[in-house]
Amino acid sequence: MTQRTSIHHKRRDFLKFMGCGALSLALPACGGKGESEAGKPRPNFIIIFCDDLGYADIGPFGSEVNRTPHLDRMAEEGMRFSDFYATSGVCTPSRASLMTGCYPRRVGLHVSAANEWVLFPYDRAGLHADEITIAELLKDRGYATACIGKWHLGDQPPFLPTRHGFDSYFGIPYSNDMGADRSKINPPLPLLRNMEIIEAPVDQSTITRRYTEEAVRFITENRDRPFFLYLPHTMPHFPLHAGEAFQGKSSNGTYGDVIEELDWSTGEILDCLRGLGLDESTLVIFTSDNGGTRRGSNAPFSGGKGSTMEGGMRIPCVMRWPGTVPPSTECSDLATTMDLLPTLVRMAGGGFPMDRVIDGKDIGPLIRGEAGAKSPHQAFYYYYMEQLQAVRSGRWKYHLPMDDKRTGWHGKPFAFSGALYDLDEDPAEKKDTKNEHPDVVARLIELAEWARRDIGDAQNDGANQRRAGYVSDPAPLTLKQ
Repeated sequence: MTQRTSIHHKRRDFLKFMGCGALSLALPACGGKGESEAGKPRPNFIIIFCDDLGYADIGPFGSEVNRTPHLDRMAEEGMRFSDFYATSGVCTPSRASLMTGCYPRRVGLHVSAANEWVLFPYDRAGLHADEITIAELLKDRGYATACIGKWHLGDQPPFLPTRHGFDSYFGIPYSNDMGADRSKINPPLPLLRNMEIIEAPVDQSTITRRYTEEAVRFITENRDRPFFLYLPHTMPHFPLHAGEAFQGKSSNGTYGDVIEELDWSTGEILDCLRGLGLDESTLVIFTSDNGGTRRGSNAPFSGGKGSTMEGGMRIPCVMRWPGTVPPSTECSDLATTMDLLPTLVRMAGGGFPMDRVIDGKDIGPLIRGEAGAKSPHQAFYYYYMEQLQAVRSGRWKYHLPMDDKRTGWHGKPFAFSGALYDLDEDPAEKKDTKNEHPDVVARLIELAEWARRDIGDAQNDGANQRRAGYVSDPAPLTLKQ
């Protein structure tokens, strides 16, 4: 069965589409560069997705310890998004959102089969076959698609990238601390090409360089057709590994070495686009999967990876597209990784499935810097595993009162009375103002009740919550001989 046939099978015969390209997903894909719904050549898309990169770990967001000249230039040539969010404080859930345009609880990947927050090797759970990914929607518009890097949406064959719209995959299928050196039940940390292991354990000191080389090769080979490159870096997740050329070169230890190699990698990709004359036809997005750890910086926010404080889920984001994204600009409107699916697909002239809820919104007007453009989100929801813990609307964020609030990987639940913060005045969430603004609290509680009914909360399923995929007998992949 071809990928296109499988996508159509997912949609069933009753599937309808929205948008100007309403029938585009049912039509044969076009060869060559093709056209978007506006009649312009279809843009290329590159998403560079770091792992555990803190908000202030790069120059455009205030780092004074890590040298990031390529990202500094990218921000000068593009736009900084200061209020950009991941939907989770950890890896698997946030990646599920990027791929599907949905909250992780919506697609059942807020917890693993073993009730852990992320997937582990041989996990029974993964991204459901019926979910429609950004790669599938773009592939159906004639795009070449590649995933290069960390996947972390299931390591069993039905869950891997080439089963979810990517023409090719090269990378580590989960976090780099999940090899045999962590647990005897884990396999040696594998490097995959498509669905086969080509190296185990992978030499992590070479991984950023090898991802970069693969990315440049993919761009070059597909320069004459529209392409989508998803580059989810393994770094700076712990354990840290920098390439030989970067070891000991920063003023911030191994962590700084790793960040500066990621900056180099981004520079190589941008240089490749310039050299091929693809600058003005390519949107490049640089961001992170969640907030940073204690090794990095989430300033000026409180909290970090794993939390529903701003430091856990507000992430650095830079977008660059010469001639379309206004240079040296900043967007302070709320936007999320979920928005990338509807935004990029619409830019490509595609439509969206109407048989399911997609939580992401089209933020194209924000990206283009259109006058009067505002965030399309009435609310943003902060989930910790199965718990809805907070909601933001505009400048206000309310941490919901809970009898058994969870925090930390295995922290003991505790009672919490709720807290309201004005993020414009208090981004560090230090001053609780709920007693001064009972009307705001009431409005945010009403928004939270909608999420509980529709997406779910605690042990109660939402009306439009879907399930993760499962296999009955998970098994290891094989090492290519």
